[in-house]
Amino acid sequence: MSTPHKPLVILQTDPHPKQRIFTPDALARLHDRFTVVEPDTEEDFDKALPDAFAVVGQPDLPAERLARAGELRALLNVEGNFFPNVDYDVCFRRGVHVLGCGPAYAQAVAEYALGLALDLARGISREDRAFRAGRERYVSDGNADAVLLRGADVGLIGFGNLGRSLHPLLAPFRPTLRVYDPWLPAAVLREQGLVPAGLDETLTRSRFVFVLATVTDDSRHLLGERELGLLPDGARLVLVSRAPVVDFPALLARVAEGRLLAGIDVWPDEPVADDDPSRELEGLVLSAHRAGGIPEAFLTIGDMVVDDLTLLADGLPPARMQTAARELVGRYRNRPVIREARP
Repeated sequence: MSTPHKPLVILQTDPHPKQRIFTPDALARLHDRFTVVEPDTEEDFDKALPDAFAVVGQPDLPAERLARAGELRALLNVEGNFFPNVDYDVCFRRGVHVLGCGPAYAQAVAEYALGLALDLARGISREDRAFRAGRERYVSDGNADAVLLRGADVGLIGFGNLGRSLHPLLAPFRPTLRVYDPWLPAAVLREQGLVPAGLDETLTRSRFVFVLATVTDDSRHLLGERELGLLPDGARLVLVSRAPVVDFPALLARVAEGRLLAGIDVWPDEPVADDDPSRELEGLVLSAHRAGGIPEAFLTIGDMVVDDLTLLADGLPPARMQTAARELVGRYRNRPVIREARP
């Protein structure tokens, strides 16, 4: 009896060690269904590429390299960002599925964003610091600037994976939710019970603003000095998507003036410099790019990879990872996430 053919999968999971994103069970399922190659060098990668059914990772795949990948059916990104090191046009012309793991992080980021908003509403981390320093303020003395999220005007900048995961978390607070997302028709937002709005209206009328947009050439510094100036005094801004969407000097200036409170999880330069002025601003809740990278989210990636590879090998479409849109993937201007600890 002949041995059933096992499609070849190149596994190159940088910047993750494979144990971070694959449980032992997921790895066992992967090896049971596929021939798995983990190249140590570029030469080894190129040797395996002509027979590869799928590549798991984000290696450099220009057109000339893809031309040698005659059996390639799928590219599965496990870093979380689509980089411009792949000729996506060639992938789409060839019918190669381009998949991303963004949905694995969405719930974790959404819960963290809600946590930041509640902190900004009630000064939780600020008053914790004061208590530890012997400066605690009891009862109403520590609540002069406290507000409720319940019934508040809330703006979402972007309604992709993050916005869709945050939406049900906000529902119990019964806010008015305005959404600015130029990639979605107003009808799509209205069907979700949301209020479609332009950027200026979203900013002007929101006490809480969640910045959830990805970065493209069009969205870089989408929130600049003029736009941040539209926010009402005392507004709370939560930034958990991509730092370049916001003009950081303008943001920090508004916080320093006492006109805005902000919770920030992503930064223009990571690690943040020791002398960065944000470290001294009381109106900020600081976070070191931790919103999405929790063990449950990482391990979801491996399960998603194995499930979708199995579907593809069975002649079915992927169902768990995010399928890159041909019209959008080339617009992203993301950078690799720095995961290393500070020296």
